[in-house]
Amino acid sequence: MNTQARRILEDVKNGSLSVDEALLRLKTEPFDDLGYAKPDHHRALRQGAAEVIYGEGKSTEQIIGIIKAMQEKGQERILITRLCEQSAELVSHEIPVHYDKASRLAYTGEMPKPDGIGRVVVATGGTSDIPVAEEAAQTAEFFGNEVIRLYDVGVSGLHRLLSHKEDIMSASVIIAAAGMEGALASVIGGLADCPVIAVPTSVGYGASFGGISALLAMLNSCASGVCTVNIDNGFGAGYLAGMINHMEVKK
Repeated sequence: MNTQARRILEDVKNGSLSVDEALLRLKTEPFDDLGYAKPDHHRALRQGAAEVIYGEGKSTEQIIGIIKAMQEKGQERILITRLCEQSAELVSHEIPVHYDKASRLAYTGEMPKPDGIGRVVVATGGTSDIPVAEEAAQTAEFFGNEVIRLYDVGVSGLHRLLSHKEDIMSASVIIAAAGMEGALASVIGGLADCPVIAVPTSVGYGASFGGISALLAMLNSCASGVCTVNIDNGFGAGYLAGMINHMEVKK
């Protein structure tokens, strides 16, 4: 998935970039010290994906400062998660951003064309799980994945999920977001031949304990190939799904 480092090496190989120019790019200062933050400019080089800004808890001025520092180092596409609508509006006065109210995601630049090995399916147990699912889906799209959405296909009406068997069977990786008892991930895990990323959501009545019931159910899934991220962590699921969907055979 380390496309930036690979691109530099390929440019050297085909002669469009000199060795000295490539060395300069690799030696560029790895981070900026802004006092309140240290943007990691080498993360894309190390991991294949640039640093993402977690917006919750940061002031608008801090978010703008981090974005500008990253842009000054040549990063055009920047993802900001958990950004409230008010902060997004204030940021947009200085920096053009695309913002989605449901997922609370914002980004600069444009969405890339999908270049993964297959498709990422994002499924939810109910409509109330969509905000978390959209955080996952849009994160996956931001990192170059084709996403298929299957919303409101929970186990209380299993026929709804089974009507999408072709999408489930053909996916490279599936994200299952569900609250209540969190059974959706196990059901999908028993149908699919690909990795399933379970996302417990905080949707549910009192005994769901803010998503803990779904979390424990997903952690105890009897279906092989199911892994679980933290409660409401749509970003983590979308990022991991993108990594899986960009895996290459290493010889």
